[in-house]
Amino acid sequence: MPFEVGEKAVYPAHGVGVIKEIEKTLMDDTEYEFYVLKILDNGMTIRVPTNNADAIGMREIIPKSAVEKVYEVLRDRKKPADKQTWNRRYREYMNKIKTGDPLEVAAVLRDLALLKKEKTLSFGERKMYDQAHGLIVQEVAVAKDVDESKIKKEIDKIFSK
Repeated sequence: MPFEVGEKAVYPAHGVGVIKEIEKTLMDDTEYEFYVLKILDNGMTIRVPTNNADAIGMREIIPKSAVEKVYEVLRDRKKPADKQTWNRRYREYMNKIKTGDPLEVAAVLRDLALLKKEKTLSFGERKMYDQAHGLIVQEVAVAKDVDESKIKKEIDKIFSK
């Protein structure tokens, strides 16, 4: 799906960004077009080929109506605790985060938040928790057009139960 300059989009594992420009570059007598995406969280600039954006997983922000589905995943306590070794769980969770699918990222956040209640998370788990938390907070805040601090409070409330 084509994006316009000024639109917000999600780039998997990096979060929400704004299309700053659509850049044309000539390489070997062939013209290529790139979205220049500035990530809101850290200011990183990413150039994404316009003809490959879908394959990379770049997508629109979830609609406000889909936020409740994300919250349902966060509230779901029926999934049994993951008993895999840490490194297998880590790989599985990283693959879910890399999809950029907000429901998959929410599942990682939920699982790590529940694990956090049982034990102290390792450095890698904490880092992954923070990444998943940041991605969800950022996208939901943009989808609902509210401040991120409000979404953080909503998520904290979900996990305090």
